[in-house]
Amino acid sequence: MSNILCTICARGGSKGVKNKNIKKLNGKPLIAYSIEQAKASKLFEHIVISTDSNDIENIAKKHGAEVFFKRSSEMASDTAGKLDVIKDAFKRSEEYYNKTFDYLIDLDVTAPLRSVEDIINSFKQFKENNNDNLITVMPSRRSPYFNLVEQDNDGKVFLSKKFDSTVVRRQDAPKSYDMNASIYIWKREVILNESSIFLEKTGLYVMPEERSIDIDTELDYKFVEFLMKEQNDA
Repeated sequence: MSNILCTICARGGSKGVKNKNIKKLNGKPLIAYSIEQAKASKLFEHIVISTDSNDIENIAKKHGAEVFFKRSSEMASDTAGKLDVIKDAFKRSEEYYNKTFDYLIDLDVTAPLRSVEDIINSFKQFKENNNDNLITVMPSRRSPYFNLVEQDNDGKVFLSKKFDSTVVRRQDAPKSYDMNASIYIWKREVILNESSIFLEKTGLYVMPEERSIDIDTELDYKFVEFLMKEQNDA
């Protein structure tokens, strides 16, 4: 088994969908999907949950994850950065297990449509390309060179990105992607020492849109449940 730590971060509070991380999705708590995918990948000896919630802890343990600490109120606040929370869980895990992990893979609870193969293949790509870290993305629906606009404090409207040269066709624009908040991978020295996910050797693992929906609202939740039921009926 590879020397990789899996973290899944799930705090109790949720503004978009109440109790989102443990709300039933197609008959199963949302967090269970990520735990079961991590177990099925057979990449991890330890699947560690970072949470401040007793309810999340109990459900996560029931589905085979490990919860050996409670996230601090500071780390569970609305202003806490995700990278800081993941780094905190990594440090705590090395201390608790008295073990040095070579890699960290974080699975976001709100991306239940990822496949087990996405976890396995993204790590394989990460290793092959010798990335420092890796994020998962999907091809963007809209190009920032043609479709995304900004408005400054004076009310002036302009495109978010401009070309260095004249480009008139969307097909000729640089490729752009939407982060899908599904899988994050780091080398040990990178997660411990960097404060950004955008680095010189950051890798991109491209996933299709149908496996890239991030549940942030009730509408997202209903759409994902519809897709799951459709897949089960196929």
